[in-house]
Amino acid sequence: MVSLILQGLALGVLTGGLYALLASGLSLYFGVMRVVMVAHPAFLFLAAYLTYTVHTAFGVDPFLALPVTVPVFFVLGVAVQRLLVARLAPDNLAMMSVLLTFGLALTIEGLLGTFYTGSYRSISMEYATRSLTVGGVSLPYDRIIAFAVAALTLGVLFAVLVKSRFGRALRATIQHPEAARLVGIPTERVAGYGFGVGLATAAVGGTVLALITPFFPASHWVWIGKLMAIIVVGGLGSVVGAALAAVLLGVVEGVVLVTVDATWATMMFYVFVFLTLLARPQGFFGGRLAHRF
Repeated sequence: MVSLILQGLALGVLTGGLYALLASGLSLYFGVMRVVMVAHPAFLFLAAYLTYTVHTAFGVDPFLALPVTVPVFFVLGVAVQRLLVARLAPDNLAMMSVLLTFGLALTIEGLLGTFYTGSYRSISMEYATRSLTVGGVSLPYDRIIAFAVAALTLGVLFAVLVKSRFGRALRATIQHPEAARLVGIPTERVAGYGFGVGLATAAVGGTVLALITPFFPASHWVWIGKLMAIIVVGGLGSVVGAALAAVLLGVVEGVVLVTVDATWATMMFYVFVFLTLLARPQGFFGGRLAHRF
């Protein structure tokens, strides 16, 4: 039993790192603009299909395609914010953003279904099929790679948000948009760039998902519940809180997966979220980290 729990803890931490990467964009959207981006998982799988296309057409390693997909998704994010989100009425932004991005998710799903049909696709790389055994605990290489990429991406994201001039402007926009405008910060432009950064993380997350799991056009509906649960537990608008919550929930899921079964693992994930909402509705880290990413 001890070995099973250790295996679950290890897998949970690795999976939690991936969850943190996938949820970071959602926290950023809400933190900057109070936008509930239901279409974020759809963009994840749009990136997965783009990576799949580049890999199958040119034989390029999925991660070598990131210098192309990340800038493309950053520009796409800026365009989505300026052409669609910026037109929403500010007094009812949260509700209207749900409706808008739900329609956007359906549009992306329909386009993917048209061009790729409803068949499952996957990317199989030889290096991702191996595993590393440490102290009797088996660590699949694909999960190790996913965790490493997630940690690197989140580290770069945090450095940009904390150390750069853009990051300071973004934090000011989150904490007090009216005051930010008074001191000359172009909050609309900052919001667009923030949206772009969120979709850039989706490009990285989609590439990782394409490597570790089969996918089809409607795969995004499986992920929206999990990602929303993570940012609720972490505290809406806190990227750091979402990352901590992602690892915590990944560990809960991993331990239950190896000690009970997959069905209970999925259910316990949401039971934990339910108990969190009862005990602390603003999320575990909502009060402490909401303005510190």
